[in-house]
Amino acid sequence: MIFSSFSFFVFLAATLGLYALARNQRERAGLMLAASLIFYASWKPAYLLLLLASLAINHRLYGRVLATRSRAWLVFAVTLNLVFLGAAKYLAFLTETLFTLLGLAGLAAPAGAPEWMHWALPLGVSFYTFHMLSAMFDAYRGVWAQEVSFARWCLYVTFFPHLIAGPILRPGQLIDQLGELAPLNAANLRLGGVIFAAGLVKKTLFADNLAPIADAAFASPASLDAASAWLGTLAFAFQIYFDFSGYSEMAIGLALFFGVTLPRNFLYPYLSRNPTEFWRRWHITLSTWLRDYLYIALGGNRHGTLRTSVNLMTTMLLGGLWHGASWTFVVWGALHGSYLIGHRALTAAFRSLGVVPGSTASQVLSAAGLPLTFLLVLVTWVFFRATGFADAWMVLTAMAGVHEATGAPLQFRLYEVGIVALSAALIAFEPVLVHRVQQHGIGGWWRVPFPLRGVAYASLALAVIAFGGTTQKFIYFDF
Repeated sequence: MIFSSFSFFVFLAATLGLYALARNQRERAGLMLAASLIFYASWKPAYLLLLLASLAINHRLYGRVLATRSRAWLVFAVTLNLVFLGAAKYLAFLTETLFTLLGLAGLAAPAGAPEWMHWALPLGVSFYTFHMLSAMFDAYRGVWAQEVSFARWCLYVTFFPHLIAGPILRPGQLIDQLGELAPLNAANLRLGGVIFAAGLVKKTLFADNLAPIADAAFASPASLDAASAWLGTLAFAFQIYFDFSGYSEMAIGLALFFGVTLPRNFLYPYLSRNPTEFWRRWHITLSTWLRDYLYIALGGNRHGTLRTSVNLMTTMLLGGLWHGASWTFVVWGALHGSYLIGHRALTAAFRSLGVVPGSTASQVLSAAGLPLTFLLVLVTWVFFRATGFADAWMVLTAMAGVHEATGAPLQFRLYEVGIVALSAALIAFEPVLVHRVQQHGIGGWWRVPFPLRGVAYASLALAVIAFGGTTQKFIYFDF
């Protein structure tokens, strides 16, 4: 069930209705766990068995880590989870890479991985694995060290608003809240509804309409001229932002219906002035997870410039692999790692020249940094979206104006150009819109006479129906 589908709205209405009838915290928690398992099973019931097995094994491992604070138990738990994640996501990729290397060495090797290795990826496997690892890391460090019942553990991991694609949560951010599930109340339903509606608009009116433009461009890279290459790449950059930030906002709104607060996952990332700032604004819960559990564990910036650069690159390379089993994702991570290292070097160089925050020179550099950072991020999205290096190279050379389209160049219609332009305008002015809502609050909306509110609700529903693109799964469901 996709959050923007009719079947999900039926599921949500039933869940809210039963939740309202629950008499106490225990019944509310039991209902939410049952609803979450049903939600996951609706995608592919067989994968529910894998999820339940992972939950049971990791709950036992969490108990051992908590009781012993043993590094050996933590290493065992992490290794076991990474082996499972590797088998689910990377077995075919690693096998094909090995066969390719054998072929380059002149040794006989099959053309590719056996067909049985290309099984469908269990939905949300990366996200729910990271949720469980978060609990073990925090228990080992003593950051959050509490005994958790198996039922509460299952609800922490499977809580349906965040189960498939995050936000990635630490136990301290969710488990205590799940132990105090309150009855439905009007304030949470209203605020949650507004946040959910904002995400729904991003998904249906923008992401789903941008998807065909990006798909057409990356399906025919040989047919791209400069204009169509730029339009297709921009379309994908805007699509993935609206798709993923829309999902995150819908998840935040859904959780709020039940009195649960989830952290914000995006903070206007395309308005970042440097690569470091971009990663503080894009997929915030993943970037902080990688920082806290990987980058800092590797030594962070505590051992000199060279070691810091190695730690940054390692973190981003593994972050790229986390997104997908392909060398294009490795390059995506390597580019972002290079950007972060380069930004640190430039910052140090400018500081040595006397350029300090707040100075005129700093303000000029900051203004120039915004379009430059966006351009650098666009380059990485080409590798993220392309199916291979040859396709990525054709898109990039077309954007640079040095690629000659094969045959008739791919042409986009005026309304498709308009969708991309409207998306850019919304991204540019989104902070202003959100600030106005926060400044004036939403309480006044419910003082508007109901007939007028009804017209507004009906208009929004008609807009989604009339102008919403073909419903597509969220991009990050693949990761």
